[in-house]
Amino acid sequence: MKRLRMMRAPLKYVQGKGALLQFRKEMEYMGKRWLFVCSNSGYNSCHEDLEKSFEGEDDYRRYEVFGGMSSISEIKKMQDIVEADKIDVVVAVGGGSAVDAAKATAYYMGKRIVIIPTVAATDAPCTGLSVIYNDDGSFNKYLFYPQNPDAVLVDSSVIAKAPVKFLIAGVGDALGTYFEGRASLRTESPSLESGGITRAGMAIAKACYDTLRKYGKAAITACENNVVTPALDAIIEATVYLSGVGADNVNCAAPHSFYNGVTSLGGHEAYHGNCVAFGTLIQLTLECADKAEFEDIQNFCLEVGLPITLAELGDFTDEDLHTIAKNACVKGETIHNLAGDVTPDELYAAIIATDALGKARLGK
Repeated sequence: MKRLRMMRAPLKYVQGKGALLQFRKEMEYMGKRWLFVCSNSGYNSCHEDLEKSFEGEDDYRRYEVFGGMSSISEIKKMQDIVEADKIDVVVAVGGGSAVDAAKATAYYMGKRIVIIPTVAATDAPCTGLSVIYNDDGSFNKYLFYPQNPDAVLVDSSVIAKAPVKFLIAGVGDALGTYFEGRASLRTESPSLESGGITRAGMAIAKACYDTLRKYGKAAITACENNVVTPALDAIIEATVYLSGVGADNVNCAAPHSFYNGVTSLGGHEAYHGNCVAFGTLIQLTLECADKAEFEDIQNFCLEVGLPITLAELGDFTDEDLHTIAKNACVKGETIHNLAGDVTPDELYAAIIATDALGKARLGK
């Protein structure tokens, strides 16, 4: 039977300068008792404005600064709070780990979930899954949800005040969305949520890419100066919403598999989005893309500060690269969405070639 086509997205998306001040107004239909699962930086950057949004209201609010990892015990701790405090709505305030922990807590307790990202480093806020870790920090599982978050609220001024390196990483993560979706559509692969890929999903992925190209550099300049401009707002929407909804409704391919290969080494410091950006160039090498297209993406990476060589990601030995290639090609990895499939030897060769092309572009 042919796979049914499917679209998924957050039920509500709110974005703009000062959005936190409108939190209660925008979300009041969900309940009266709130648990805010915060990262340290999330609490510091959002607590004051969130409280202002509740002025004159008698809603119950509890702020919990979580342990920094979406681990089994941390999620259980938050579940216990939801039960003891009779919470209606769980709210994530922070980066990817806070988002994953809050999503899992809400799912297990049957509560609504709102996401407030404090950086635009990945598209995790809009997706319908979490990465769960064991208490020792080792990977446990991907937890897929039957639907995407109830709401996502992004305050552009919070993103503007965050270190620009996070926004650059978000641009890198978003850069892969269109190219991974294009590859998955060619092979009639399922979407990330296991449905058939829709035209709407591909249109969103393409809109994400077009927005990055049009506003990327100007948005990064705005963030460097901690100001909100129309260009920054456009890139926030691209990195958080268009990339997240696009990825959910198309799929991933070589870029995200390359990132997973890098993480298999342990102890690396490269941002997710930076690895995805370089992985996008690797995918173009694997696809034997036109020289003009490859160089165009290289130039964009240079324009916004994304890596085009391995050295910009870290110090890798030849043995490391073979390990990355091997683990990026294990059964179930999204690199197998590429036409003709990819072996570890082919990926290793593409990594070396892409790095060499980057060095040549930099004159090294």
